[in-house]
Amino acid sequence: MKDNVTITGAVHQDRIHDSAAKHVTGRADYTDDIALPEGTLHAYLGVSDVAHARLKGLDLTAVRSAPGVVGVLTAEDIPGVNDISPTGQHDEPVFPTEKIEFHGQPLFAVIAETRDAARRAAALAQVDCEVLPHALDPQAAIDAGYPHVTAPLKLERGDVETGRDAAPNRIKGRMQVGGQDHMYLEGHIACAIPGEDEDVQVYSSTQHPSEAQHMVAHVLGVPSNAVTVNVRRMGGGFGGKESQMNLFCAVAAVAAKKWNRAVKIRPDRDQDMTATGKRHDFVIDYDVSFDNAGRIEAVEGCFAARCGYSSDLSGPVTDRALFHADNAYFYPNVRLTSRPMKTNTVSNTAFRGFGGPQGVIAAERIIEEIAYATGQDPLDVRKANFYGSKGRDVTPYYQEVEDNILDRLVGELEDSAEYRRRRAGIIEYNRTSPVLKKGIALTPVKFGISFTATWYNQAGALVHVYNDGSIHLNHGGTEMGQGLNTKVAQVVAEAFQVDFERIKITKTTTEKVPNTSATAASSGSDLNGMAALNAVEQIKTRLVEFAAEKWGVEPGAVRFLANQVHIGDEVLPFDAFIKAAYMARVQLSAAGFYKTPKIHWDRDKGQGRPFYYFAYGASCSEVTIDTLTGEYRIDRTDILHDVGRSLNPVLDKGQVEGAFVQGMGWLTSEELWWDDAGRLRTHAPSTYKIPLASDRPRIFNVNLADWSENRELTIKRSKAVGEPPFMLGISVFEALSMAVASVADYRVCPRLDAPATPERVLMAVTRLQAGG
Repeated sequence: MKDNVTITGAVHQDRIHDSAAKHVTGRADYTDDIALPEGTLHAYLGVSDVAHARLKGLDLTAVRSAPGVVGVLTAEDIPGVNDISPTGQHDEPVFPTEKIEFHGQPLFAVIAETRDAARRAAALAQVDCEVLPHALDPQAAIDAGYPHVTAPLKLERGDVETGRDAAPNRIKGRMQVGGQDHMYLEGHIACAIPGEDEDVQVYSSTQHPSEAQHMVAHVLGVPSNAVTVNVRRMGGGFGGKESQMNLFCAVAAVAAKKWNRAVKIRPDRDQDMTATGKRHDFVIDYDVSFDNAGRIEAVEGCFAARCGYSSDLSGPVTDRALFHADNAYFYPNVRLTSRPMKTNTVSNTAFRGFGGPQGVIAAERIIEEIAYATGQDPLDVRKANFYGSKGRDVTPYYQEVEDNILDRLVGELEDSAEYRRRRAGIIEYNRTSPVLKKGIALTPVKFGISFTATWYNQAGALVHVYNDGSIHLNHGGTEMGQGLNTKVAQVVAEAFQVDFERIKITKTTTEKVPNTSATAASSGSDLNGMAALNAVEQIKTRLVEFAAEKWGVEPGAVRFLANQVHIGDEVLPFDAFIKAAYMARVQLSAAGFYKTPKIHWDRDKGQGRPFYYFAYGASCSEVTIDTLTGEYRIDRTDILHDVGRSLNPVLDKGQVEGAFVQGMGWLTSEELWWDDAGRLRTHAPSTYKIPLASDRPRIFNVNLADWSENRELTIKRSKAVGEPPFMLGISVFEALSMAVASVADYRVCPRLDAPATPERVLMAVTRLQAGG
C-alpha cells in the first residue's frame, strides 16, 4: 500500500450530499415525520386582526368549548418568564398582556386532539381592544417619533466634511430596499414530549438548538439541563429558523408540561408567513463626494430599517449593514449610521447575509451614481475605488483588508465573460432597438466572515470510535440542506484516513454538545469542522502513544493510511488496530472545541476586527427588458467565486448557484406588501413570487476560483460559502438599471428601488422617457 493513496470522502473532493438520495426519494426524516407518542395533542396559534391596540381582554369561552379542544394557553399560563427575546431585551413576549403590536401577532394557543380542531377553534376568540395608530415602514416610524428597537451604531473614519469640501462633485440620494420572506420548503414546527420531573424533550426545525433550549427553560422556569432540543435536519432555514423558532418550541413545551402529553405545533403557510419575521426593509440615504475621475473622497450614509415591534436580531443585522456598506471600495472619509426603527409589523430577523446585502447594494448604488455622472463604464469606477495597497486598505471600522484578491478575480471574470466586447455590442443593440433594451453589469462582493457578536465564534463536537472501528460524529451545527454534515464528516474521514461511509452522522442535540452557536453567519463549516478535527486529533494522539509503546517504535513511525495503521514495518487494518486499542483500555472518545482567533470588536468605539477573513466573488449578468411592459429576462450570468480551498467543490458550487438565484429573487420578484390596515397581503406562495426554474439565467456559468487559498488557518484553508454569493444577484439589478438608463442615453442614474419588479422597471422607463 503506497503512502499517497487517497481515501474516498477526503476533503477538497466532490462528494454527494450525505442525504441527497433521501431528499429526492422522500426517505429523509424531518420533524413532521417523527412518529408521535400515543395521545399527542396539537397546538395552533390565535392571532391578532389589528396592527396596534391596547389589549383589554380575551373572551375564549367559545374556543374552550369547541369540539376537540383540551385547553388554551395564554400569558397567564406561562410558568416562568413570558419572554423569548434572543438578545435578552425582554421585549418579545410569548403572548402579549397589554398591547397588540402587529397584525398577526400570536395572542394565545389552542390545544386540541387534532390540528384541524385547534385551527378551527382559534378563529372563535373574541378580542376586546382599543385600536391605536400604527406605523408600518421606517419612514413612517421616524415621522411618528417611534423609538429605535436597539441602540444605533455609528462607524466613522477620517473627516467627512473636509473630504467633501475637497471634492468637485457631490451627489445625494435615497434608495428603498425591500425585505424578503425566507420561503423555506419546510415551515416552522416543534414537538415537545414531557419527561419526569422538570424534563422535556423538544424536536424542532431550528438553526439554533441551544437558544431554543435556553428559551424553553426560561419560559418554563427550569434550568437548561432539564430541556433537550433535537434537530436531525431542516428543509431550509436561511436565517428564518435562528430565533423565530423560539415561539413554537416554547408553546409546545409549556403545553406538554401543563397537560403531561406530547404536543405538536405546525402553523400553515399563511400563519407561518404572517407571524414570523423576514429580511429587513431599508431606507438608505447616501451622500457621496468624488473627483472628476470618479474616485470617492467622502461618503455619508444613514440606514433606517423596518425592524418590527421588538428587537429580535435587528441590532446585529443593522450593524452588519454598516460593516458592508463599503463592499469592495475604500472610502477615505466616511460616516455611517444605523436607525433600527420600531414598527407595527412582525419583528424582522436573520436572513442569509444578515444585513450585509443591504449594505452592499448601497455601495453599488453609489458607484452607479458616479458612473452616470462622469459618463464612465461602472466597472471602471469600481476598479478605481477598489481596496488597494497600504493607505487604501482600511475599512470604516478600522480593520485592514489584508487578503484582497479582487483585482485578479474581477479581471479573470471580465476576460472569461468577455465583458468589454459584450457591453459594446449591447450599447450598439440599444441604439437601434426601440422597444427591447439590454443591460450588462459586473459587480464584486467582499464579505466579512465571523459572528459580529464575538462570543458566538465557538463550536464543539463529539467523536466516538467504537471498538469495531465504526465512527460516530456529532457537532453543534445544524443541517438545513447546505451539506454541513457531509463536509464535517469528510474532515473526520480524512483525519482518520478512513472511508467516508465509516462515519455515522447523528442528529444535533443539546444532550451531546452544549452551548452551541447558531448555524449562521456562514460559519458552520469553519467552526464545526475545526471542532471535529480537534476531537479527532485528541483520539489520534492517544492511539499513537498506545501504538508507539506497544510496538516499541517512535511516534513518528505510526501513520494512518487508507483504512490501515502503519506501525513501523507492520500494517494493521483500522478495525483491528482500534480493537487492540480498546482491549488496552485506550479512551476512544473526545469532545472537540474551537474558537476563532484574532477577532475583537468595540461597538462603542466602532472599531476592531470583527471578521477573521473576507470572502470574495464577482458576477456578470446580462438582461433584456421590454420598455412597453417592464417585463424582463436574464439572458446570461457568469460567476467566479472565492471559497478558498474548497472542502467539497460540487457542494460549494451548488451553494453559489442557489445563493445567486435567491439574491436575484430578493432584488427582482420577491415583494412584501402591507395594506393600510397593517395586514401582510403577500402571505402565501399564491401572492409572493420566488424565482422559478424559468427565471434562472438562460446561460448560467458558475466557477470557483480554484487558485484561492485562505491565508488564515481555517479548516483546510477553505472559506465560507453560505452568505457571500447571495450578493452576486446584485449584478442582475445593476444590469436592469443600465437597460433602463439606455432610454435616456445613459445620462441619468435610474435610481431603481428594490425589488425591481416589472412595474418598477416600467415606471422608471416612463419617467426617464419623460425627462424625469
